[in-house]
Amino acid sequence: RGVQAHRLCPPRGAGSSLEPEEHSMEPPAVPEEEEEAVPLSVAPGPVGCQLFGYVGIEAVLDQMKIKTMKTGFEFNIMVVGQSGLGKSTMVNTLFKSKVSRKSSQPGQEERIPKTVQLQSITHVIEEKGVKMKLTVTDTPGFGDQINNENCWDPIIKYINEQYERYLREEILITRKRKIPDTRVHGCVYFVPPTGHWLRPLDLEFMRRLSKIVNVVPVIAKADTLTLEERAEFKQRIQEDLKTHAISVYPQEDFDQDPEDRALNDRIREKIPFAVVGADQEHQVNGKRVLGRKTKWGIIEVENPAHCEFPLLRDLLIRSHLQDLKDITHNVHYESYRVRRLNESNRPG
Repeated sequence: RGVQAHRLCPPRGAGSSLEPEEHSMEPPAVPEEEEEAVPLSVAPGPVGCQLFGYVGIEAVLDQMKIKTMKTGFEFNIMVVGQSGLGKSTMVNTLFKSKVSRKSSQPGQEERIPKTVQLQSITHVIEEKGVKMKLTVTDTPGFGDQINNENCWDPIIKYINEQYERYLREEILITRKRKIPDTRVHGCVYFVPPTGHWLRPLDLEFMRRLSKIVNVVPVIAKADTLTLEERAEFKQRIQEDLKTHAISVYPQEDFDQDPEDRALNDRIREKIPFAVVGADQEHQVNGKRVLGRKTKWGIIEVENPAHCEFPLLRDLLIRSHLQDLKDITHNVHYESYRVRRLNESNRPG
């Protein structure tokens, strides 16, 4: 038997014992070269991996587009500034329709209110099958009084009320499939074209409001300034904002990648936009254009050589509309939600 067992066992190396081997439960040793090897099933693939054939991943974009076109989306904008700066006209120019209250001569019913009163008008705008529920909130009476102390309080209260309304719907046990969104996504602040520095009212308003909403400052009725005065006024406003640490939209802290930062840096160099509003069309070189007619010619609001209205429209609608909504939800509303829930959980 010993001879037969010896023949069946594998040959041992020099110095090995003839005692039976003990089987260890530990896994076999892995060579040093293979210790850091990742299993094939979880190994990350190369970036931009080439597929063998068409899968259809890019069809997700078409699905999202079709769903958005069916359900539509909401966009809420607020305009703040003194009377006579063209806020209603500017909103009508932005959306090329009568979405804001009609401008007319102040009559017996339309005199300047003694306190700030907020007026919201909602319209459904459709373009190429895409529906947008637009809400425009105007602030008549802001900055029109002799004593404008705390005139921003009704505006802050209104913005927080919309956050509170959304929060109450969100924390319900049985929630709606789609919560109505009345939160203010952007606040366009109209700076009077004085050509000097920002007034204390302007600084205090933007300092307070920039913490709870996206503030976009613009120079109203910029056609009253020469190009040199406009450039100097913009530089002074930028210095004021930097000196008082006022962060207007687009904020540097929320740039997600170098590409976004490069784009937003170019926008920040132009802020505040020098804009001119007009809701009437005129004939210029055989084409109908939006503009203001003067003795010296027609100021075309959509011509970048005349004013910076196209930059404002691109920012609010064409390039940053979704970003305005995302920052409102992920930053401003989130900070309000955390504060309110901490207050409710605090012991009495």
